[in-house]
Amino acid sequence: MPSEHIDTGLLEELTEQSEDLNSDALRITRGALIDFGQAVEPLRRRWWQRGGLIAGAGGLAALWGASRASADNASPSGSMADDIMALQTAASIENLAVSVYQTAAGLPFIKNGNATVAAFITKTTQQHQAHAQAFNAAATQAGGKAQNNPDPKYKAVVDQALPTIQGPADVVKLAITLEDVAAQTYTKNVSQVSDAQLRKLFASVAPVEAQHRATLLAVQALLAGDAADLVTIPVDPAKLPAAAGSVGFPDSFYKTDNASPISEGAVQ
Repeated sequence: MPSEHIDTGLLEELTEQSEDLNSDALRITRGALIDFGQAVEPLRRRWWQRGGLIAGAGGLAALWGASRASADNASPSGSMADDIMALQTAASIENLAVSVYQTAAGLPFIKNGNATVAAFITKTTQQHQAHAQAFNAAATQAGGKAQNNPDPKYKAVVDQALPTIQGPADVVKLAITLEDVAAQTYTKNVSQVSDAQLRKLFASVAPVEAQHRATLLAVQALLAGDAADLVTIPVDPAKLPAAAGSVGFPDSFYKTDNASPISEGAVQ
């Protein structure tokens, strides 16, 4: 297959920008999680008074809060039960993304290839791990269980695709699929969950996944067009193809047609 070249200067800058965006998003996420925990605590106390809850041991969960007391007879309200499923599904998508990126990092053409690409994969993996922890922390604080398994629908897609991977372009294509479904799902979740802090949580993570996808779309275009030498910093716009300014952002508004339903990755 033809040699694939990536402009490492551009990818390093995109990686740095992704880390900056993720850092900002995590600050919002932490605040939303703390506020959500404070909001649901009175409801949890009411469940305890009504339903004979069995006291659970305290301990800090991933990013914040104490682990919840488990319920014997009581259960979350309908809207909160839906919120928990949405959080568990989000965690399942993140778990799958982590698995795919970790698998990619171990492939010979990634592990022994371009160091900048490997660094991008490592950083993106860390961000997905943090997102999974945040979603699971919110799910357990709301009275649900943490989801540590991958999304079943897209795991089937990944299992089918992994044996066919032959080079970086195949890895990028698969990663784009996962980043897109994550961004679409969390964008839609903003209007589906019942709690304002959970809306803030999903809204803080969705743009990070969208940026991952935008970066990957740009890399995909360079690999497919063998035109990475035209992308430099600074860039000469006159030499770039017409699509260069839009390939990473094909939609004016992020679509949600392929968003996963809230029950897709819920704990069974």
